[in-house]
Amino acid sequence: MEAPKLLLLILLIPCDLFIGKSLGDGVTHEEAKELRDEVREMFYHAFNGYMNHAFPRDELRPLSCGGEDTLGGYALTLIDSLDTLALLGDRERFTASVEWIGKNLRFDINKTVSIFETTIRILGELQGMRIPSYDDELLHLAEDLARRMLPAFDTPTGIPFGSVNLLHGVDENESKITSTAGGGTLTLEFGILSRLTNDPIFEQVAKNAVRGLWARRSKINLVGAHIDVFSGEWTQKDAGIGTSIDSFYEYLLKAYLLFGDEEYLFIFQEAYKAAMKYLFNDPWYVEVNMNSAALVWPLFNSLQAFWPGLQVLAGDIEPAIRTHAAFFSVWRRYGFTPEGFNLATLSVQQGQKSYPLRPELIESTYWLYKATRDPRYLDAGREILASLQYGARCTCGYCHISDVEFHKQEDHMESFFLAETVKYLWLLFDLAAGPDNLVENGPYKYIFSTEGHLLPATPQISLVREHCSYFGAYCRNSNLRLKTHSPESAQTNSSGSQTRHADSSFLSRSSYQSSSPVYGLKGLCPGLTYEQRFGISFMSPVDSSSEDENSSQRETTEVQSHSVVLNSNPDPEVPLSGPHNDHDNDPAHVPQEESPSSKQKR
Repeated sequence: MEAPKLLLLILLIPCDLFIGKSLGDGVTHEEAKELRDEVREMFYHAFNGYMNHAFPRDELRPLSCGGEDTLGGYALTLIDSLDTLALLGDRERFTASVEWIGKNLRFDINKTVSIFETTIRILGELQGMRIPSYDDELLHLAEDLARRMLPAFDTPTGIPFGSVNLLHGVDENESKITSTAGGGTLTLEFGILSRLTNDPIFEQVAKNAVRGLWARRSKINLVGAHIDVFSGEWTQKDAGIGTSIDSFYEYLLKAYLLFGDEEYLFIFQEAYKAAMKYLFNDPWYVEVNMNSAALVWPLFNSLQAFWPGLQVLAGDIEPAIRTHAAFFSVWRRYGFTPEGFNLATLSVQQGQKSYPLRPELIESTYWLYKATRDPRYLDAGREILASLQYGARCTCGYCHISDVEFHKQEDHMESFFLAETVKYLWLLFDLAAGPDNLVENGPYKYIFSTEGHLLPATPQISLVREHCSYFGAYCRNSNLRLKTHSPESAQTNSSGSQTRHADSSFLSRSSYQSSSPVYGLKGLCPGLTYEQRFGISFMSPVDSSSEDENSSQRETTEVQSHSVVLNSNPDPEVPLSGPHNDHDNDPAHVPQEESPSSKQKR
């Protein structure tokens, strides 16, 4: 079929193709509470199944009630579930989990792991959790893990290898090809680690990777799917918002929201405008050649479903509503979203019939309900929950669906089901029932990582460049010294890759180093509590003098009103923008919200 005719066909596909005029009778307040409780039970059915039958292996085999190691063999599902336990208020299991991880988790193992998956699933969850008697054990583990991944960044482009051995570094036979999402979805976790450890190297390498990718964009500001990390040549020039690229876009905006770095916002604005101009065929998205914008693939990829949620954060609500309706129509047709849905044949793409319990559509449903309070999104959430309960629930957990047309179950449950899928469903119904959770009522605003982990916009993370003008900010501290990694002091070996810890001297070759943030020149003000630094604690309140209480109250008020931190909007209704007819409109407006997740997956 000729490309112009195919594009015309796509444009003519209505977003309500499979949707009736009404999405349902509407979810009442009481029903929202019942649905929230049902999602809680869903979590514990799967979590208990993992703990009873799979722990400490990585993931659960829910049909056979066994376990399997899929990433590093270090209790992946338990780690990935930590902040879901915190969100549900389960102090007992949260405390036990943190204690076990602190005592038993080690990364000095001869395992080759994915940089992307290890960063989003493990590294992002080991920062900022506290229990009584906690002494930064998880933060120390996170720093150790990140240092073991640093050798992957020692490339001419600054874009990291896709994998690294945690004991020996990068193997000499490691592939030089990596995905755009794999290199561009590290900024949040690595940036936070730099700010918590006062060591800039982590944020530097992650930012240089983004710059390395963006510097190789096409003349029309599109990026491809896979790139050679040594030559900088694109090996797959298909541009899209789904597989292998998705969270590159996501982390550009979220890095700006969390860190206030306008360079990320500028790149996001340019990348977003190009995506809406060349990839958007209202209400669907297609894949095109990154240089010519010629149509390559008229396919709805299930990973695209994160995009409406990202558009909510970017303030572009109208196209988000239309695209979500189109994506949800596919779910309603099959009961799940297949990995691929062909927009030309309006059928499941051959070889892409599975649904591995992905969270992206649920994530966007949550963000659109949060932005609009439109009850249609509660109806959508109720239908998604029913599909999971009747089609995916199995003996010890929830199963992958290997064929969405026949609802055939497969004996696997990825950790992100508990980290994201269940979490976003619970947040959706909790928001409707009257929210009672740390995301809505906590001391800070939270950004969601692409794995659904909660990243608090605390002063230590979001205001690192601020002057000490109020209690709890960052003060000059003469006892702190700037940590540096000079070429002269770095130890290398003959291969430059087989090293247990990173040779950071390669940073000296980067022209970007001078503009990276500086740490160690500012220290924590006296009296800054752990809760103020990290935004989460399960410790009992400690009595303090009225003077301390007043100081703490002043600090909290001033931090929340600072322009760099995302401010809450007392009006739950976010006004919708007008019809999105001009693809070149600047999406600079960022709503006062937190943030969602999506993945390169897997």
